[in-house]
Amino acid sequence: MNMQRLTLWVAATWNTIRSLATDDAYDKYLAHHAQAHAGSPPMSRRAFYLQQQQSKWTGVSRCC
Repeated sequence: MNMQRLTLWVAATWNTIRSLATDDAYDKYLAHHAQAHAGSPPMSRRAFYLQQQQSKWTGVSRCC
């Protein structure tokens, strides 16, 4: 395996790990916002994180 292929493999693996851990959620939000809501400013990283935490931990989170 040459160095360029190794570099591409490491980058793809790292992006997969970030996606699985939802570490790239803000980046995805910014891309969506730029495309769908170009006229308004996006939320800050902090505001986005707080909104994600609130939606994650608000409400019933059990089956019974």
